[in-house]
Amino acid sequence: MIEVKTKWIREQQFEGVSSGGHRILLDADKKTAGSPMELVLLGLCGCTASDVVTILGKKREPLTSLEVRAEAERAPSPPAVYTEIRLTYRIGGKVTPKAAEDAVRLSEEKYCSVAAMLRKTAKISYVIEYSEV
Repeated sequence: MIEVKTKWIREQQFEGVSSGGHRILLDADKKTAGSPMELVLLGLCGCTASDVVTILGKKREPLTSLEVRAEAERAPSPPAVYTEIRLTYRIGGKVTPKAAEDAVRLSEEKYCSVAAMLRKTAKISYVIEYSEV
């Protein structure tokens, strides 16, 4: 079982603590830290990025960098869930396009648990950009 907690600091600021003791600041007003909904998107980016790095590593692809960016739209009324998420994967190195596409597709369709949860309310789409840096 995973257990996390938040502790109110002041105004809309909270300190989150993971089950491993890692701390992160949250701010629902986005004045001093990321909002809870931004952290959900960060979780999605981290989840899928981890999958892609692992898959490309197993394929022995020469990955030198990876950046995953998310842009999202929310429902106009509460609960303002994500309704559309666009992911951009910026892949560096001489990774073959087929390997990159397979890795991203496998992450999105099979491995990324955050994407699986978010797909319940949001349409998730993605593009892949390549850089040999």
